Amino acid sequence: MAGNNNDTENRLWGVANELRANSGLKASEYSVPVLGLIFLRYAEFKFAQAEQELNLELENNSSSRRRKNEISKVDYQAKGVLYLPEKARYTYLLNLPESENTGKAVNEAMEAIETENPELTDILPKTYTFFENDLLIALLKAFKLPTDIQGDAFGKIYEYFLGKFAMAEGQKGGEFFTPTSLVKLIVEIIEPYHGKILDPACGSGGMFVQSAHFVENHHRKASSEISVYGQEKVADTVRLCKMNLAVHGLSGDIKEGNTYYENIHNSVDAFDFVMANPPFNVKKVDFEKVKGDKRLPLGTPSTDNANYLWIQHFWSALNEKGRSGFVMANSASDARGSEAEIRKQLVESNAVDVMVSIGSNFFYTVTLPCTLWFLDKGKAGTDRKDKILFIDAREIFTQVDRAHREFTAEQIEKIAGIVRSYREEEGSEPYEDVKGLCKAATLDEVREQGYSLNPGRYVEIAEAIEEDFDFIERLEELNEELEGLNLEARELEEEISENVIQLLKKGIL
Repeated sequence: MAGNNNDTENRLWGVANELRANSGLKASEYSVPVLGLIFLRYAEFKFAQAEQELNLELENNSSSRRRKNEISKVDYQAKGVLYLPEKARYTYLLNLPESENTGKAVNEAMEAIETENPELTDILPKTYTFFENDLLIALLKAFKLPTDIQGDAFGKIYEYFLGKFAMAEGQKGGEFFTPTSLVKLIVEIIEPYHGKILDPACGSGGMFVQSAHFVENHHRKASSEISVYGQEKVADTVRLCKMNLAVHGLSGDIKEGNTYYENIHNSVDAFDFVMANPPFNVKKVDFEKVKGDKRLPLGTPSTDNANYLWIQHFWSALNEKGRSGFVMANSASDARGSEAEIRKQLVESNAVDVMVSIGSNFFYTVTLPCTLWFLDKGKAGTDRKDKILFIDAREIFTQVDRAHREFTAEQIEKIAGIVRSYREEEGSEPYEDVKGLCKAATLDEVREQGYSLNPGRYVEIAEAIEEDFDFIERLEELNEELEGLNLEARELEEEISENVIQLLKKGIL
């Protein structure tokens, strides 16, 4: 069980998905409560472990006059464990008579946990009375899980379910979930061994979780090495993130807020690492409200597009040696006008360290390819000064199903290994340009390309035909614009549908 939980994850998803299919519930109505049950099962697992340890400590301390019934809430909290009143324990819920109102009991369990652990106030789901009793009992039984399961397995199950629900929910799923293999690649390249991490578009917290995995894979304790700060504009997603952190034994300062207008964490020059997957090509941001923002040191773009707001937010948040890795629309690499001027300033200040082209179909919401940007404020003091590494990874992928791709662990290692070689990290292979894959371009070469940060202009430059490249570039831009229009259309359809429902409820229609 400790080595590989794929069978458990697949089995649980199969059961949960079959139950949903027979329930008539939408994925969006079903996902958060199910994730809440995983959280509840994990909380009891940790509580039972702590209880066993505390009892053993009492038994082994012959000089103590304390009795077992003197173990208190404070003792559990000292071990970093949520205190669970009896009626909030998974086994209590599992053993309720089937005649009981199980939904009401689970809601009360969630409320009791929040009462005893104020840091979780208004975070846990309490919509279990929407479920038919038989369905909820079946779910509780499904997540009982074997007794030999390890604590990190719950986090993996939670991540797995997040990804599956994101896929099932389509566009709305993409708002809270970034495909895990992309997050792992970002983490492997920026290497967050120690320090403060910011994600100002944090979704369900995948960047934080994978950073913790990275630290632990290098035999360090994540809770001691990193501190995480997130901002997210959707309240429900903030709750998902906080539950995700809790299931992984992490804590963080996660706030609700619109990053365009609110700098809740006072981010300027404050962070060792910034990671994010911001929404692409957002229009209708009120640029008048952001003028003069200290997070925009290179100027306010004149275009109706928020890409270069995000890029500057990430750059300005870094301290003098900070690194940032984020997902960005391909069009930002060659954007013209005021965006081109901002990009020129980034390049000339030695901000840009690595650019990676990613192929299409990695996301659940759009088919578009994307680019990973890596900025490094410490780069100017290294031998990489006046260089940028370009990697074209569009032909590196594993096909998951007809519509989705991902990176394997080996493929992530291959791409991250190129970066480590370029940085001349200890133990890495000597770096070499590989035609069609990677090139460490000089700033002079980047200037000759009009400060384009599109890897295709460099790794295959000898074979590129300018007319053909411009055609392909323009086609990608048009496709990206079409995806944006389709997204706006879906959002309008949902808004109209919701308005009609409200009018019907009021008897106006």
